[in-house]
Amino acid sequence: MSAKHFINDPTHLVNSALYSNTLLNPSLALDPLNKIIYRRPSPSDASQKVSIISGGGSGHEPSFASMVGPGLLSASVAGTIFASPSAEQVRAAIMGRVSEANNSPSSASRDEDRGVLVTVMNYTGDVLNFGLAVEKAKAAGVDVEMVVVGDDVGVGRERGGKVGRRGIAGTVLVHKIAGALASQGRGFREVVKVTRLVAENLVSVGASLGHVHVPGRKVDGMGEEGGLKEGEVEIGMGIHNEAGSAREVLGLEELIGRMLGQLLDDKDEDRGFLKVNSNEVVLLINNLGGVSALEMGGIVAEAVKQLEDGWRIKPVRVLSGTYMTSLNGLGFSITLLNVVNTDIGGPGMIELLDYPAEATGWSAPISNRTWEEKNTATRDQDSTIEGAVRASGLKLDAKAAQEALVRGLESVIAVEPEVTRYDTVVGDGDCGIGLKRGAEAIIGHLKSKPLSGDAVIDVAGIVPVVEMSMDGTSGALYAIFLNSLVASLKSQLHGEVNARVWAAALKQSCEALSKYTPARPGDRTLIDALYPFVGVLETTGDVKKAAEAAQEAAAKTKGMKASLGRTVYVGGSGFEEVPDPGAWGLASFFLGLAGVSGDNKTPGDEGWEEL
Repeated sequence: MSAKHFINDPTHLVNSALYSNTLLNPSLALDPLNKIIYRRPSPSDASQKVSIISGGGSGHEPSFASMVGPGLLSASVAGTIFASPSAEQVRAAIMGRVSEANNSPSSASRDEDRGVLVTVMNYTGDVLNFGLAVEKAKAAGVDVEMVVVGDDVGVGRERGGKVGRRGIAGTVLVHKIAGALASQGRGFREVVKVTRLVAENLVSVGASLGHVHVPGRKVDGMGEEGGLKEGEVEIGMGIHNEAGSAREVLGLEELIGRMLGQLLDDKDEDRGFLKVNSNEVVLLINNLGGVSALEMGGIVAEAVKQLEDGWRIKPVRVLSGTYMTSLNGLGFSITLLNVVNTDIGGPGMIELLDYPAEATGWSAPISNRTWEEKNTATRDQDSTIEGAVRASGLKLDAKAAQEALVRGLESVIAVEPEVTRYDTVVGDGDCGIGLKRGAEAIIGHLKSKPLSGDAVIDVAGIVPVVEMSMDGTSGALYAIFLNSLVASLKSQLHGEVNARVWAAALKQSCEALSKYTPARPGDRTLIDALYPFVGVLETTGDVKKAAEAAQEAAAKTKGMKASLGRTVYVGGSGFEEVPDPGAWGLASFFLGLAGVSGDNKTPGDEGWEEL
């Protein structure tokens, strides 16, 4: 794939592309700070009781921003290219960018038919960040539910493991049906029920002739550009260049035959996710961004032919177009929706798919009425949750604690090149930069607002800094952990905080984090460094020993096969060469915090007990 782009600045590219949606559809507005596209308030929305929010990393356009409009999404939230938006961005969408009637936290006037449905594709960072935002909104009194979509069969059960199926183009059918129901004024529970039903009856698989190149990233032969030979196709490739099930030289006829087999062979124990037993099946052929319209026509014709000849399936609807891309990916995906009874005493799935929608991503024209309204209304209400953190009585030496914390953060910054190198081998290369960005942001925060000496207030002050400065999976994990740490510290006895008090609070936070991620020691994640640190700190009260235990555990992840995270999809033997980048970065933080250098030389560990 070409590394040439008209816009090579990824930040400018994402921001300008989001703004373009407001130019193409005057009923939409942009919250630039939080990268949210949302529907402008309008009297025509008065009968709609349910708001639908989705989103994810940029680079998949027209999903998700161009799917916002009547009959589809109420708002979408964008991350950077191929990275999930932060929980704070999503929370801002839930709390401030959809109908006031739907997100009002007032329990006294709550209507059970009203609510906010959040849909997210099954990627770890997205699930964690959107999940954290949903939990925060629930705590504020919003009636909100989240549906996770995993329709990709490209990676089977054995390889997918705890991660499960990835979400790809079938997600747009979930949005279309959910949006039609909401637009018709159906109640919250009905919309959630049917949305889950659609997600459960989807299977998809993709194929590509090459990896895509992300604007602004260096082409070094190991990343996006590496891999496929001339004429070779990757079956099951994901929408972030993730590896599929096979690379072969195949013609279109044989390729589609293999793809349909993965979708429909219910005897395949690894990939038989859905038994298509309905008389009605919807076929969606999605362009990953770089296939010509002419070739897409040939792909559609071949897929329909093979469905009828080989599987006796005549689709009741055939949809083809550019719905969810992988930038300019030279590939396509096939999605099948098994149409089943919605069992809500109303419209069926086909009727809902046919229901009018006004969104450029659904290839639906914007009506003349919308242009003539010249609607300039925006939603400017404050989306923050009121309520400052109160003093806890847990006292620490503010000066010593801040020195120790800064020492740990500076250690993270210093190790960034090493972490980046590791993540280039086994991931997408952004782990080190993300950790460094978060560390620098916290140091900047501490310079303007030094620690006060109250453990709860000081940790609570760092939480929003992490949420706004770190994105992706690690950002979500740290944000959830720190939010829980605030609550865990509140439950401790008042008095002077010491290492054992920290250990008790950290252990509670580990338990809270386990509700949102299946990651455990041995899965090759940052958890491999976190758990040993907390465990040794709890048993010994010795911070130096705890930090060294974390470093030893992080080193042991070298050669450990990942069962979670993007490393699962990257494949190859890189995991045998380097330790897990997230675990290594966290261990480096602990070592710096304890005053221990990476080679275990100890310049001093004063200040840590107070922290």
